[in-house]
Amino acid sequence: MAAATKKQTGAKQVFGDGTPGPGRKPGVPNKVTRELKEMILAALDNAGGEKYLAQQAIENPTAFMTLVGKVLPLTVNANVKATVALVQALPLDDSL
Repeated sequence: MAAATKKQTGAKQVFGDGTPGPGRKPGVPNKVTRELKEMILAALDNAGGEKYLAQQAIENPTAFMTLVGKVLPLTVNANVKATVALVQALPLDDSL
């Protein structure tokens, strides 16, 4: 079994010497992801925007609902205020 070798680096760390760089700051999207999203939104705009999506909801409901499922959790910000009423069930009459 070969002995593990340790890479010797100088005092100054330079990209390419095997030391990882600082990377992206948290929350900054990948450049390819951002560009792809921009292209998809431009294509949607060229296809008719909301009117096109409404048409797809009718013609391809499965694909449309998949899209909604992927987008909805990212956009829902609801503050719900509701009143709940207690409803008591009546016993069933066996003679009916």
